[in-house]
Amino acid sequence: MLNAQSFAERIISNVEKVIVGKHGIIEMLMVALLCEGHVLLEDVPGTGKTMLARAVATSLGGSFKRLQCTPDLLPNDITGVTIFNPQAAQFEFRAGPAFVNILLADEINRATPRTQSALLEAMQEQQVTVDGITYALPRPFLVLATQNPIEYEGTFPLPEAQLDRFLMRLTLGYPEFPDEEQMLLNLQRQHPINQVSEVVESRVLLDLQRQVWEITVEESVRRYILELVRASRAHPDVLLGASPRGSLALFKDFAGESRFP
Repeated sequence: MLNAQSFAERIISNVEKVIVGKHGIIEMLMVALLCEGHVLLEDVPGTGKTMLARAVATSLGGSFKRLQCTPDLLPNDITGVTIFNPQAAQFEFRAGPAFVNILLADEINRATPRTQSALLEAMQEQQVTVDGITYALPRPFLVLATQNPIEYEGTFPLPEAQLDRFLMRLTLGYPEFPDEEQMLLNLQRQHPINQVSEVVESRVLLDLQRQVWEITVEESVRRYILELVRASRAHPDVLLGASPRGSLALFKDFAGESRFP
């Protein structure tokens, strides 16, 4: 049975065949996976956000779907829709792209607030409700959302309720000169994403996620978490401080990192 460190090292080594020079970012993504947290990647186009999501999904042997967010996207385009089957003379549910292990919501801020809200239940409770019926999502379930920080025309800023459901907000940034040169060398024969294969089973991640809940966090660390979030609520320069969901996220983050030193 793999421990958290061996699990993370296998995936990181595999992902680095595609994403060069971003070891720290990939490590943070592993912490998010262990803590069942979602990640917002805020960066300019072409920095590898989609490739990162694909490489992680392939390494886990899990399913992956890319959802291109646009203003005409509807909530049912994410969650799924109930249609009438004339042959069976009954309504049937057709699952949307949310029924996946890793969902890449590309340029999430281009979707309207109504469509963005379709992800709220999925991200918090790992389920969706369509026509009054609740459907459980596959496990593990991770949302990787992206947005371009320098382009605002035709976009809808994410509401606080949406931002509050992301465990981390990460930026890949441009690669260093030697890393970008290595990227070009890796592309000489075929795209390196074609060389990425499954290195761990997704059920291993589920076992490790359960173990995170069993980790004891020392009292001084718990108090530090509480003091940190409460200070953000009282600071005069902060309009809206961290919520209790933020306290829980930090608590699980400390526990998850203890499994992955």
